[in-house]
Amino acid sequence: MSSVAEPKAPPTNRRGLTVKEYGGLKSTLCVGCGHDVITRQITQAFYEMGVEPHRVAKMSGIGCSSKTTAYFVDKGHGFNAVHGRMPSIATGSALANPNLLYIGVSGDGDTASIGAGQFVHLLRRNLPMIYIVENNGVYGLTKGQFSATADLGSRLKTGVVNDLPAMDLCALAIELGCGYVARSFSGDMKQLLALIKGAIAHRGTALLDVISPCVTFNNHEDSTKSYKWAKDHEIPIQEIGFVPFFEEIQVDYDPGTTQDVTLHDGSHIRLRKLREDYDATDRMKALGLLHEGQVKQEFLTGLIYVDPSKKDFLSLLQLPESPLATIPDEKVRPPREALDQMMEELK
Repeated sequence: MSSVAEPKAPPTNRRGLTVKEYGGLKSTLCVGCGHDVITRQITQAFYEMGVEPHRVAKMSGIGCSSKTTAYFVDKGHGFNAVHGRMPSIATGSALANPNLLYIGVSGDGDTASIGAGQFVHLLRRNLPMIYIVENNGVYGLTKGQFSATADLGSRLKTGVVNDLPAMDLCALAIELGCGYVARSFSGDMKQLLALIKGAIAHRGTALLDVISPCVTFNNHEDSTKSYKWAKDHEIPIQEIGFVPFFEEIQVDYDPGTTQDVTLHDGSHIRLRKLREDYDATDRMKALGLLHEGQVKQEFLTGLIYVDPSKKDFLSLLQLPESPLATIPDEKVRPPREALDQMMEELK
């Protein structure tokens, strides 16, 4: 009789899948890049939430960040758009097939610089998708020039000083009506995981601005997007817990210090307040907090604003139950007789 123990089967989620089945290609990014940490948390969140891989649509533009969609859920769908144009592709895709779960991964250059015009309309439309900005303040693929999110007064390795003010993507998102706005740090994996799981449960645009240091061009002493600066200046506004809709809800925090938000799929995100007077559902307080953080040069992280009651773009359009992509031509293409009748009525 053999004494060798049989290999233990890897754990599975509620779909019967292992975390390995949510993986993708091997990363080609620089060793230590914060983007790879974010990829691991996306993978873990999709696994723990039991998202079916074939229902995931991964959207990206151009840049180091936009390469990362190849590194998770390789059984899903994927599309690399032209630089800065991912929001249009995502909007068209969601209109054609709203049954998919859309996640866009972009960078600060792809989103806030060349893609700013498209990004703002995605926000104001409240398209149902997770939008992750891997924010390092530079263009990593083109040798580290400043992006539009680089802080005023920060320096490049070459000594060049940024003399332009930074765009605050979270403040912009709140101003334009985004219903789930969060900021995190790639080095804070526990917080980031909870925020991504909350974004999966949210119906509408869920923006996650994640500071993700570029180890090649923007991780030096004078950078405000470096690991050290983020660690030294990070001020969490709450401790975040998440209870998915398929698990029993148990109260584990003192109700006097906790804000409980029910998201669209019935999941709960629990916010244990570290700032006693902060209410994540108060739009004006959220904007005030962001302004305060800029003045004090604090790096505020957590769920900054949430509005689970806001209707998303697809709901407002009252699309049919069947995805437009599956409706046969004879139902969506008017016959010649109908076109002739229209022309007659216009005479």
